[in-house]
Amino acid sequence: MQTAAAVTMVRDDAFFLAAWLRYYGGLLGRENCYIVNHGRGEEVSRLAEGCNVIGIPGEAHKNFDMKRWRLLNNLVMGLRSYYTHVIVGDVDELVVRDPAEGGNLLDLLRETRGRRVLTPIGLELVQRLDLETSPVRSAILGPRRHVRLAPHYSKPCIVSAGTKIARGGHYTQHDRIEVPPGLYLFHLKFCDFDAYVEAMDRRNAITSGLGKEAGEVSVGRHWFAEARGEDRAVFQEFSALPVQERFDLGWLRDEMIESFRPRGDTGYWEFDKTEHARQYRLPERFDGIF
Repeated sequence: MQTAAAVTMVRDDAFFLAAWLRYYGGLLGRENCYIVNHGRGEEVSRLAEGCNVIGIPGEAHKNFDMKRWRLLNNLVMGLRSYYTHVIVGDVDELVVRDPAEGGNLLDLLRETRGRRVLTPIGLELVQRLDLETSPVRSAILGPRRHVRLAPHYSKPCIVSAGTKIARGGHYTQHDRIEVPPGLYLFHLKFCDFDAYVEAMDRRNAITSGLGKEAGEVSVGRHWFAEARGEDRAVFQEFSALPVQERFDLGWLRDEMIESFRPRGDTGYWEFDKTEHARQYRLPERFDGIF
């Protein structure tokens, strides 16, 4: 049985798909990467050459997110027959192991037995417009090194157990939590100002085509123009967050484990996702990982 596969779904997000492919394609091999091409975009097919690409119709519909996660759930459960671990998430999410732990993500998964769900700590990689002016080219980490805590992105996204993942990937029905030390999920939405503007323009156009208001459809509210705000002001707020001296998140890992509990009577499990207004500068050992 192969060690690991990575699964995502994408529609036209070339900037984030290129980063996803550089990282997971290099780490796992493109033959172990599975990409759902929503809308059968030609650029997605071209970028993902050598991967396993599944084209699906791209018409806008109000139940987009619900249907998306139904498809991803079934793909993950099917691939478990052939891989010990399956990594699943949005195209702008990358799971990384701190090099200080003595190896990369694939090394960790080779050492980890199946029938479990691993949950990385969520970090939002941001562009500090006041400090980081270099463009992103072959690598994002290095030109961008500031992260803010993002508990909403501490997702149970490495699956080797038979379970169901909730819409959005934020919860599963697995009744144990495992947060390996030094395991992080980097959310890339704010890692580059120009890429952010392009992505938001495209997403606003999609939701505009639905003819519905946020709250009436199964699509994230952040896809709607009325929830967008002024782009440059969003990025300028990052500089106001206090920067911590040491990159050490063991305390947050402990919080996640200690607060793990059933999510009411839904059948899912959760942990506290307390917002902490903190920012960290990543150590140089992360440079160039993706």
